[in-house]
Amino acid sequence: MADRLVVAISSRALFDLSESHALFERDGLEAYREYQMARENELLAPGIAFPLVRKLLRLNGLPPAAARVEVILLSRNSADTGLRIFNSIEHYGLDIARAVFTGGASTTPYVHSFGAHLFLSANPESVAAALAAGIAAATILPSKAPQMASDQLRIAFDGDAVIFGDESERVSQEQGIDAFHRNEVENVDKPLSGGPFRGFIAALHRLQAAFPAGDDSPIRTALVTARSAPAHKRVILTLRSWGVRLDEALFLGGRDKGPFLEAFGADIFFDDSHVNVESARRHVATGHVPRPMR
Repeated sequence: MADRLVVAISSRALFDLSESHALFERDGLEAYREYQMARENELLAPGIAFPLVRKLLRLNGLPPAAARVEVILLSRNSADTGLRIFNSIEHYGLDIARAVFTGGASTTPYVHSFGAHLFLSANPESVAAALAAGIAAATILPSKAPQMASDQLRIAFDGDAVIFGDESERVSQEQGIDAFHRNEVENVDKPLSGGPFRGFIAALHRLQAAFPAGDDSPIRTALVTARSAPAHKRVILTLRSWGVRLDEALFLGGRDKGPFLEAFGADIFFDDSHVNVESARRHVATGHVPRPMR
């Protein structure tokens, strides 16, 4: 149980609730309640994160069979309006048994209660609160619909301010790229601090270790960073010091990430930069990891 990967997800990230959410914002809670209850037997279309969740849950049925992943649904719906969501979960055969419906209250406290390693939501405020509580979290953005190219789960991450802390990125922003490269060379043997996704990366690595390594593994990971030589070495040595392995590392030197993420076949990509997520979401499902206000 302790080695299980736990992912919490909001209903708007899992299913396409754009129409009913627009109604809620326009006409209020009672109109939304009536709308959902009148349609509770109509299936919801899959949302941006649906293919990711399906692949995560598929891991539980692979040999040697074990309950390695649990997905928790967290929703601001009430139990009444949430019935349509659970009906859709049942129809699609998603093994999601645990859920919280808060009736409009924040779901963030329950992310911690369930011991989630990752929280995905369409609500930026909920994501910011989860990050402030020390939980890896990302806002699921309207993105290109993921293509089911294979059954292999493929997850890609930015480095600075996501996997790692943002101390090096602050040097780049405040002093320029030359100062950044000098800093990385001078501190090459000093591991970077951990960012908001360090715990999730570690949990994902433990999950990946349950399967054979190489091309036959059902999980493949990638670091996709704007760094280039000579700033690459510190990243590699930091991951090594953590005992974490990523299958691919792309040092793009500032190139747009979107086409490379599409080539990798990412089911989701996590990045803190607005510029990078705008490029990425035209190609793959994308989660924005906001940085805290300083």
